[in-house]
Amino acid sequence: MTAILNLDFWTYVFVIAGIYAVFAAGLQIQYGEAGLINLGHVAFMALAANTMAILVIKFAVPMVLASLAGIGAAMLFALCLGIPALRLRTDYLSMTTIAASQIVRYLSLNLQTVTGGPQGSTGLLGPGQLAQYNPEWTAFQNRVQQLLASVFGNGVTPDMAMLVIVWSVVAVVISLVWVLSRSPWGRVVRSIREDEEAAEALGKNTYRYKLQVLVLGAALAGVAGLLLAWDLSVFTPYDFLPIVTFYAYIIVIIGGMTNIRAVPIGAILFGILFAATRFLNIFPLSELQSGQRAYLRLFVVGLLLLLFMVLRPQGVFGKREELVLEK
Repeated sequence: MTAILNLDFWTYVFVIAGIYAVFAAGLQIQYGEAGLINLGHVAFMALAANTMAILVIKFAVPMVLASLAGIGAAMLFALCLGIPALRLRTDYLSMTTIAASQIVRYLSLNLQTVTGGPQGSTGLLGPGQLAQYNPEWTAFQNRVQQLLASVFGNGVTPDMAMLVIVWSVVAVVISLVWVLSRSPWGRVVRSIREDEEAAEALGKNTYRYKLQVLVLGAALAGVAGLLLAWDLSVFTPYDFLPIVTFYAYIIVIIGGMTNIRAVPIGAILFGILFAATRFLNIFPLSELQSGQRAYLRLFVVGLLLLLFMVLRPQGVFGKREELVLEK
């Protein structure tokens, strides 16, 4: 139980929650605002992180330019997926995106000379050489830490500096998306979610709007991928498993599918739920082996999420009347 009271542990939990908030914001635009079912959202995250690391390590590209290229790669990939898939029914987009995410992951695992293979970013320079893409980011993080220390004292840790950086990004992203959702563009996007045929009857090019939504969501996933890569310092293809996409769906649903301002709350609740259940070691659970407790933890998390959906399907801040129901 001492770990659950550890400040460093909870600082890390809230850093990860902030990264997932940015990641889920991209999915909220696609699913909550436009009704697009994207089951491969994690692919954009992985592409941005890999592109940034490859450019920094192999080509000595400055971190800022490499990061912009990583986000651009995620957006370009979304464009390539969306151009054919969005002309068909929504079902095809979901199948296309989940297949694409698996393709990205397996290419990352097998193209060792390009991506580092199973070793990930540490193997980008080949066997026997330790590759690092983080020096510029670490220097920036240290400057933020020193600035915070001048205000709050020497107790400020690098993780606390990362916490401030990540949640500053969350604030900017959520504010921009909220403004965008309240614009004429956002109203058209919501009309597509509600009734695409009616929007087309009013002269709106729904295909173009859906393509814009997919690309914008991919850009935010790319930002989340960069933040995760910088926070981890090293990453592998196993950090971008398909289940990460479904974490984002849980966050969006918990907060409220149609309310972008609820995404950070959903991310925090999800982070606390997954972190707190790691400490199910009180009697009689303490009598179980660690592996058995791990399985029990997944059961408890699933049960709590199920109960939440039964009692409040619209999420914490969602509106029941805005839920998209099958007709």
